[in-house]
Amino acid sequence: MSEETNAVKLHKDPVTGELISKTELKRREKQRDKEARKVERVAASPQPPSNPSQNEDDLNPNQYFELRSRAILKLKETQSPNPYPHKFEVTKSITAFIEEYGAEGRIRPGEKLEGVIVALAGRIRTVRNSGPKLRFYDLHGEGTRVQILANAKDAENQEDFVETHNVFRRGDIVGVIGKPSRSQKGELSISPSKMVLLAPNLHQLPSGHFGLKDQETRYRKRYLDLIVSEDTRRIFITRAKVINYIRTYLNNLGFLEVETPMMSMIAGGATAKPFITHHNDLNLDLYLRVAPELYLKELTVGGFDRVFEIGRVFRNEGIDLTHNPEFTICEFYMAYADMYDLMDITENMLEGMVKYLNKGSTVVKFHPEGKDGKEYVMDFKAPWPRYDMIETLEEKTGTKFPPADTLHTEKANKFLRDLCQKHNVECSEPRTNARLLDKLVGEFIEPLCISPAFIVGHPQVMSPLAKWHRSRPGLCERFEGFMCGKEFCNAYTELNDPFEQRLRFEEQSRQKEQGDDEAQAIDETFVNALEHGLPPTGGWGMGIDRLVMFLTDSPNIKEVLLFPAMKPIENVTNVSTAVPVPTLAASGQV
Repeated sequence: MSEETNAVKLHKDPVTGELISKTELKRREKQRDKEARKVERVAASPQPPSNPSQNEDDLNPNQYFELRSRAILKLKETQSPNPYPHKFEVTKSITAFIEEYGAEGRIRPGEKLEGVIVALAGRIRTVRNSGPKLRFYDLHGEGTRVQILANAKDAENQEDFVETHNVFRRGDIVGVIGKPSRSQKGELSISPSKMVLLAPNLHQLPSGHFGLKDQETRYRKRYLDLIVSEDTRRIFITRAKVINYIRTYLNNLGFLEVETPMMSMIAGGATAKPFITHHNDLNLDLYLRVAPELYLKELTVGGFDRVFEIGRVFRNEGIDLTHNPEFTICEFYMAYADMYDLMDITENMLEGMVKYLNKGSTVVKFHPEGKDGKEYVMDFKAPWPRYDMIETLEEKTGTKFPPADTLHTEKANKFLRDLCQKHNVECSEPRTNARLLDKLVGEFIEPLCISPAFIVGHPQVMSPLAKWHRSRPGLCERFEGFMCGKEFCNAYTELNDPFEQRLRFEEQSRQKEQGDDEAQAIDETFVNALEHGLPPTGGWGMGIDRLVMFLTDSPNIKEVLLFPAMKPIENVTNVSTAVPVPTLAASGQV
């Protein structure tokens, strides 16, 4: 049957715009009529004027939305009051209000501060009635709260008090003009002479007691999560403090912050599978960057001896508890430094950061399986433990490794395959020497790193951009920082020999030909830059998101990303169309 014939049998839903079968359309119209009649009954039912929302608690979310929308549309029509005013003059933040008037003895219980008028604004989280002439609200803003003690005798227009306050619901944004006061029980309050609706909330808020428990909803509707959860707000304030601390620390060391391209013709600077996009005007496929490394080193060649960038990178890899396809990284490059200098900087930076966030303590607790699961206790106090890769693997496996300068050979590949098989360490194809070594490290060394620690002594085959070790042939000068068994930073004494760099790139190309999508291609521009002379340089990179996970006790990376990557929601009601249409979240993320 042709597509045209199929289309004839489909009907457009006037509400959602979907093309659906006639039967489905009739079912929906019947359901909507039923809900509309219930809403009308609620709206028409007699209510005590002091509590207009008493029957609304029995409504489901769709019914509540329809009832509330009708009320706000009526206000838009009558402009009594205007539910969406252009401006409200705030004279003091809620935080400043609490700081100025919250001190003990400033206002006595049951009294108001005469001669002082302030204007606050925020979101109503709870509404409590104590008769028709007395209302209590919790006003939230900037992560704090203050009580609104609305008494009819304080109102500018006492006759309209009940009608005015019958408009407000949980979740509404309001402006409050009144006097600082304390309730009879001693709670700091504002006693309003006037309250103004600034932006109504059309939806039911989750219960103030139970909050928003569904994880999917929390991640897809982060705005709602932030409205109801102070803990979520705390996490993202901590994240901002972490980024600001890193930026300030590097600025104080004389680093220059720069921005480098997000798209390029070669995905270099890290061993990772890139995303591909297309430039229409140039008719050219481009890669989203997997790291800013090569650009930053080119700037060091150009004379910026200390340079850093904090920004997004994109890696087309799996999504799990510690990985998101796009994430935030900080990379810096420091001329005339080496890996040992960078280990000192890493220890100093993170120890200072944890003290700054943790009121002077260097101890942080992390629960990888949630608050009720096992607990890791990390101490960031320097110096941190250092694990030599090959020596530790030999100790843990009880097997002597081949000489480091042979770990790139086919013979070494067979040795590593046999060792993985012996210890039941899985490694998917392509089973290159670098990937096999990485899996062994993940099995035997990473679990040792609960408190922050460094893994050092990487074979050159694992590090195409790191300089060879000055005293141990076959190894390179590189370290990785780990905590709670997970990597959080990576650093090298940078390879600045263009001849050696070309050979390393060629080896990576061979690995790519073997099927390793994460191997790097030859970047001729970067090699050309090295030919102009890169000073001895230390290079460092750290994943911001994963660090914030550990510092905020968040076992899932989605907890520290405002808008994490999510799978599309299948539109199950649209099964009769030729192609199912996924529903995107309001922000456009899948």
